[in-house]
Amino acid sequence: MNRRHSAAAAITLVCALAVLAAPVQAFAAPAPPAPEQPGMPGVSGAPGVSGASGKKSLEEVRAEIDDLYREAGAATDAYLLAEERAEKQSGEIVKLAQAIVEGQAKIAELKSRAGAQAREQYRNAGLPPGAQLMLSGDPQLFLDGVTRARQGQQAAKGVLGELNRTQEDLKTYTQDASTNWTKLEANRVKQAKAKKKINAQIAAAKKLESRLEKKERARLLELEQQAEYKSQTAWLSSGALKEINREASASGKEAVAYATAQIGKPYGWGDEGPKSYDCSGLTSQAWAAAGHPIPRTSQEQWRQLPHIAIKDMRPGDLIIYFGDATHVGMYIGDGAIVHAPRPGRNITLAGAGSMEILGVVRPDK
Repeated sequence: MNRRHSAAAAITLVCALAVLAAPVQAFAAPAPPAPEQPGMPGVSGAPGVSGASGKKSLEEVRAEIDDLYREAGAATDAYLLAEERAEKQSGEIVKLAQAIVEGQAKIAELKSRAGAQAREQYRNAGLPPGAQLMLSGDPQLFLDGVTRARQGQQAAKGVLGELNRTQEDLKTYTQDASTNWTKLEANRVKQAKAKKKINAQIAAAKKLESRLEKKERARLLELEQQAEYKSQTAWLSSGALKEINREASASGKEAVAYATAQIGKPYGWGDEGPKSYDCSGLTSQAWAAAGHPIPRTSQEQWRQLPHIAIKDMRPGDLIIYFGDATHVGMYIGDGAIVHAPRPGRNITLAGAGSMEILGVVRPDK
C-alpha cells in the first residue's frame, strides 16, 4: 500500500470520529403486567372501547396494551444489541485510526534511517566504513573493520525488516478499520429500524389507552393489581417464601436503599434517573450506587450475572421476569420487590411472585 493511500485512510478514519461521538439514547425492556386470568372478579360487564372488530372488554384492551409493550421490548433488545456492537466497533475504529497514524510516523522514521545509511555508503564510494578499515594492512584495524561491517549489515537488515513489518501492520490496520466501519454502518441501520419499531409500538399502546375514559383507566389499573395479587397469592401458597430468610450483604443494603428511595418516580423509557427510570435503569443505577456496576439491560443482567436459586434469594438480588428476560425487579425481602413497571406507571413495590419469574441473579456474589 503506498504512503498517500495510507495517509488518506487515516485522515478519513480520524475525521469520522466526530460522527461516532453522536449520542444515542438507550432503552430497557418494558415490564408488562401478568396476563389476565379468566374468572377474575369484576371482569364481567366491564366497560370496553370500540375497535375495528367491535367493542372490546377492558381485559382485551389490557392484553392488547401488554402485547404492544412486549413487542416494543423485543425491538428494544435488537436496538440495544446493535448499540452495544456499534459502540464496540466505534472504539475499535478509534484505536485503529491511532495505530494507522502511529504506523505512518514510524514508516517515515525508518525510511529516513535507511536513507541515511544509503547516503553514508555513497559518500564512501559504496563501501561502509567498516569495509574500508578491512582494506588496511593493520591487523587491529582489520579486526575492527570486520566487527563494524557486521554491525552495519545487521543494522541495515534490522531497519529493512522493521520497515516491512510496519508496512504489513499498517495494511492490516487499514483493512480491519474498513471492516469495522462496514459493521458499524450495518448496526446503525439496525438501530434505526429497531427504534422505529419501538416508537411505533409505544405510540400504539398509548393511543389505545388514551381512548379509555377516566373511570376505565382507573379500572384498568385495578385489573392489573388484581392479576398481580392473584399471581402473588399463588406463589406464596406454593411455599416459595418459607426458605427465603437470608440477610442482605452490605452492598445489597445500599442498593435496596437507593432503589426504594426512588418509589413514586415515573417510569421513563431509557431513563437512568434521577427523575425517572426504566426497569433495568433502576436496578443498574442502584447497584452502581452500591459500588457494583452491572450490565444496563435486564437481558444482559440475566446473561452475565451469577444465577441464584429462589430459595437462596436475599435482599438486593435481582429477579428477572418472563421467558425473554424483558423485565427486572429488585428483591427487598418479605416476598416483595421494588420495580419500575411500565410506561404510564410509577416506581412501586410489588409481590415478587406477581409476574412470571424466569430466575434470580446476584450482582455482588
